[in-house]
Amino acid sequence: MKIPFYKPHVTGNEIKSILKVFKSGKLARGQEVEKFEKEFATYVGKKYAIAINSGTSGLHLVVRAMGWKKGDEIITTPFSFIASSNVLLFEDATPVFVDIDKNTLNIDPDKIEDRITSRTKGMLLVRTAV
Repeated sequence: MKIPFYKPHVTGNEIKSILKVFKSGKLARGQEVEKFEKEFATYVGKKYAIAINSGTSGLHLVVRAMGWKKGDEIITTPFSFIASSNVLLFEDATPVFVDIDKNTLNIDPDKIEDRITSRTKGMLLVRTAV
């Protein structure tokens, strides 16, 4: 089953859980979020997990965790949601775009090496589903 990006697939159990959160009055923090974090950490075999509000926030945390900062060049694809570049710009890092492979629509691995400089600190890779 495909779930459209613009229309969430929400059924009985999800609706009950959403209503429970709404009724608690704590939309961003609270017992349900803590429970989710613990269950997710267990599911992926880690000690901790942190719930965040969006994929953009997740990418931003990755950039911060990597320590990328002003003057650092980060190789990425121009064929992505704007957040991929914006999280780099927010930390004053410089996105360096590498063209995509016309068959996969993903970054072309054969073109990466030509874009590496002494200021290259990493790559922010995005996978496009074809």
